[in-house]
Amino acid sequence: MPTMSQLLRFRYTALIAIASATCAAAPAWAQKFPSKPVTIVVPYPPGGTADLLARAVGVKLGERLGQPVIVENKAGAGTAIGSRHVAEAAADGHTLLLGTVSSHAINPAMTPVGYDPVKDFVPVAPLASIPFVLVANPASPYNSLSDVIAAAKSQPSTISYASAGPGTSNHLAGEMFANSAKIKLLHVPYRGSAPALADVLAGHVPLMFDLQSTAVPNIKQQKLKALAVTSTQRSKLLPQVPTVAESGLKDFEVSAWFALFAPAKTPEGAQHKLSRELHAVMQSPDIQQRLQDMGADPDTRTNEQFKSYVQDELKKYTSVVKLAGISQ
Repeated sequence: MPTMSQLLRFRYTALIAIASATCAAAPAWAQKFPSKPVTIVVPYPPGGTADLLARAVGVKLGERLGQPVIVENKAGAGTAIGSRHVAEAAADGHTLLLGTVSSHAINPAMTPVGYDPVKDFVPVAPLASIPFVLVANPASPYNSLSDVIAAAKSQPSTISYASAGPGTSNHLAGEMFANSAKIKLLHVPYRGSAPALADVLAGHVPLMFDLQSTAVPNIKQQKLKALAVTSTQRSKLLPQVPTVAESGLKDFEVSAWFALFAPAKTPEGAQHKLSRELHAVMQSPDIQQRLQDMGADPDTRTNEQFKSYVQDELKKYTSVVKLAGISQ
């Protein structure tokens, strides 16, 4: 019959063996990821910027992972349907969300969306951002941000700007601008950016915060005047145009950003592999060219930095929505 010391020695040996097996299992699991196709859920219809970016990145990511990457469009409820689907998906790294400022800051700030944009997701790779440009019709009297501010202070609530609709990113850019400058503007909502831009081009509305990707061609053709860009630094595509911050509104920054998110409890091994491979994808020359063609800037923040940025964005838009009294 074994003695007490022999039993203790046996138990100690067994515990060491179990611990060693557990430690060995983690890298083995990580090496197995991905074990099936990876799906990128895009919470928008096909054909838009987010969809095109997801498909371009997905092809390259699939090549590096050795598994197909499928892009699935789940539009509806202002990005909430697709985002909620990923938040509730198996947290194994095989289902990702092409998240945006709308899915993770604007919509949650305005209405219950059925998920927590901070607690229910973990960023695996920030991808890119596109600044807005405050543009004016060439026939308007505004040639700078200062011109707009001065006019709005002398004629409160009469200087109008177009947007894609209530609660859209270019509407909120206008609200943030008005709050920062301590002025009152007249918001003219449309059903989408295209009709809003058409009326600015036609001179029916003098101003609009338009995405750089659609603003630049009209600026270069002198169909619009560029007054300021909303990024923290001047745009490479519009180097002669000052930022809003340069023009006197310190710390002003608004952009349409894109990132890939996984469900919050995704294992670190899968997160790290996805982040590593996506970093390589974003550095590839053809993806860099694709971003340039889209008028987008690559986002070089780390995942931790981007996580903090998402929290700050949610706070910022929650404050703007509250001040403007916007609801959906």
